[in-house]
This record gives sequence, structure tokens and C-alpha cells, in this order.
Amino acid sequence: MGKYLIAITGASGSVYGLRTMGALAAGGHEVHAIVSPWGDHVIHEETGRPFSSWIKELGLCRDRVYAPGDLAAGPSSGSFALDGMVIVPCSMNSAGSIASGIAGNLIHRCALVSLKEGRPLILVPRETPLSLLDLRKLTSLAEAGAVILPASPAFYQKPQDIDGLVDFIAGKILSRLGLEQRLFEAWGSPLKNSPWGSEAARGQP
Repeated sequence: MGKYLIAITGASGSVYGLRTMGALAAGGHEVHAIVSPWGDHVIHEETGRPFSSWIKELGLCRDRVYAPGDLAAGPSSGSFALDGMVIVPCSMNSAGSIASGIAGNLIHRCALVSLKEGRPLILVPRETPLSLLDLRKLTSLAEAGAVILPASPAFYQKPQDIDGLVDFIAGKILSRLGLEQRLFEAWGSPLKNSPWGSEAARGQP
């Protein structure tokens, strides 16, 4: 099983981050988490609950949830081995800070560590339209080795509800991490008896 760090920042689409955490935990992976203050605010706005109320439901360990201002936390060091980091959703403010090499908080620091250590780093921006400045930030990050995975759900899997759209992005994240995903039917591959697509694995965001 892998060891992954998932961060949620202050862009809309917090459910993408919650679903990703829940799916990884349900798959038996070790999940570490950071939620920025505005990320927590958006979680509360979009789900009616703060992140603290989701921790147990998503199958996370509280001692693996780090304060965004704690730059001394384990994941801030390159010696803290991870199999990948995902910032989902990733605000343009966070993207700009990371692209500029500025470690303004633990999320930014961990992303910069992932880049310098050559580890998988996936950024999931949920912004539209994108300005030229936004595109340049994302281009710089891609050139530095990050994967830019926009929160752009598809419809070929015939989603029946919002959960289906959220599952698509979370499933894409798992696939890009090199993991099997059973949150949605891949093109030409029927999904059968998926435990990850269950309400328990989704965490009901």
C-alpha cells in the first residue's frame, strides 16, 4: 500500500479532495492530510460541515492531519517519504506561490519538497475561465514536473448525479498516481462490484 499526502485549499470543489481521501483510505493506503484555513471554510460552505467532522468518516487518522501553519511537520522534510502528493482543489493563489518557489504554508512547502525530490505531485485547479497569468503559473508548474489535472469531469460514463461527477475526478487522480481506480467505468471497461464506489468509501460528501 502507498503513502499519500492530500491537501485541500480554498478553491471551490472541496468534495473532490474529500472523495480522494476517502477512496485512498478505503483502498488501504496511508493518507496524510492538510487543509488550509480557506479550504476548511469552503468545505463548511459546500458540505455544511467543517473538515474536522469528516476525519473519522473518511477513515483518516487525526495524527496524520497537519496544521497548515506547522512548517515543522514531518511532510515538510524530504526525508519524509511519500508516494505522491495531491492538491485538490488547488487555488490559483496556491499555484502561484508554488510556481514562484514560495513556501508560505505547509501545503506550499510540501509541494516544493515533492518537486525537488522528484515525487509525483498532482494539482487539481478548479477555476474558469483561466487568465493568461493562471495559464503561465500552471505551465511553469508542469515544466517543473507537476501534473496539472483540471477538475473537468467527463460524461461518457453517464453520471446519474453529482457524486458521479466527483467520482470521475477522484478516479482520474488515483489513476494518475498509478493506482487502480473503481470509482467510475473507464472507457470500454465495465465497472463491476466496486467497493470504492460505495457510500462508505465516498465518505458521503
